[in-house]
Amino acid sequence: MTVSTSSRGADRVRLPAVGGLSRSAPRPSRGRSRAPWLYLAPALVVLGGLLAYPIYQLGLISLFHYTQAQVSGGEPTTFEGFGNYAELFGDEQFWQVLLATVVFAAACVVSTLAVGCALAVLLTRVRAVPRLALMLAALGAWATPAITGSTVWLFLFDPDFGPVNRVLGLGDHSWTYGRFSAFFLVLLEVVWCSFPFVMVTVYAGIRSVPSEALEAASLDGASQWRIWRSVLAPMLRPILVVVTIQSVIWDFKVFTQIYVMTGGGGIAGQNMVLNVYAYQQAFASSQYSLGAAIGVVMLLILLAVTLVYLRLLRRQGEEL
Repeated sequence: MTVSTSSRGADRVRLPAVGGLSRSAPRPSRGRSRAPWLYLAPALVVLGGLLAYPIYQLGLISLFHYTQAQVSGGEPTTFEGFGNYAELFGDEQFWQVLLATVVFAAACVVSTLAVGCALAVLLTRVRAVPRLALMLAALGAWATPAITGSTVWLFLFDPDFGPVNRVLGLGDHSWTYGRFSAFFLVLLEVVWCSFPFVMVTVYAGIRSVPSEALEAASLDGASQWRIWRSVLAPMLRPILVVVTIQSVIWDFKVFTQIYVMTGGGGIAGQNMVLNVYAYQQAFASSQYSLGAAIGVVMLLILLAVTLVYLRLLRRQGEEL
C-alpha cells in the first residue's frame, strides 16, 4: 500500500516502500539550485572583466598585422588570420625556446614540490620555536619581490664579490655564462621564492590528517618515507593537485628571474623562455601581433596540461 503525495508532490521523489508505506524525499527546487550562481555572480563578473576581455584582445591582436606602424597610425591594420601562427611555427627558434621552457618548468615544478613537501613534513617533527622560525623565514622568501630576490641571488653568485664562489673555491667562475649553469642558478631562485606556498599548503593538509592513521603506520614499523607515500600522499592528493597545477602555471610563465639574472635571455638567447621570447618579439622588435600569438600558444598549452592532468586523476577515481 502507498500513501498519496501532498500538493507539493511535484517537489518530492517517491522512494521504495518500507513497511507498506512509500517514502518521499525532497527534490531541490529550481530556485535553490540557482542560489550558488547568484552568490558567485559578482565574482564571475569581475573575473570576466579582468580575464575574459584581455584574453579576447590578445587573441584578436594575434590575428592581425600589428606593429609600431599600426600603433602610431602610420599604416592601417590588416587582417592576417593564422599568418602569425604560421610564421611562429615555422621559426626554428620558437621550437628551441618551447623545448627549453618545458624542461626548465618541469625541473622547477619537481624541485619546488620536493622541497616544499619535505619541509612541510619537517614542520610536523620540530618544536614550536624552530617551526615558527622556519615559517617566518619561508614567508619572508615568499614575500620578497621577484626582481629583488633575483638581484640578491646574482650578488650571492657574483664571480668577483659573491660569497658562494669563495666558499666553494671556484675563483671567478661565472654562473651566468654557461647555458646550463645559468638555468640552474635561475632554478634555485625560482624554487627559493616558490616552495613556501607548497610548504604552508601541504603542512596545513598534514595537520588535518587524523593522528590515529599516522600512529598506526608508525606502530607497524613504517619508515617516514613509507608513511608519506602510503598514508599522507593519498590523503593529501587533492591539495597536491592544487599546488602542482599552480606551480606549473607559475614556472611555465616565469619571466622576471630569467630576464634579470641572464640579462634578457642569456648570451645569444641561450637562456630564452617563452615569456621572454614573447617580450622580445612584442616590445624589442615591435611585432605585437607575433608576441600576442606566443601568448595565445602559452595559454593553450597551460590549459591543455591542466585539463589532461585533471582528466587522469578523474580516471583514477579521485574526488577533486
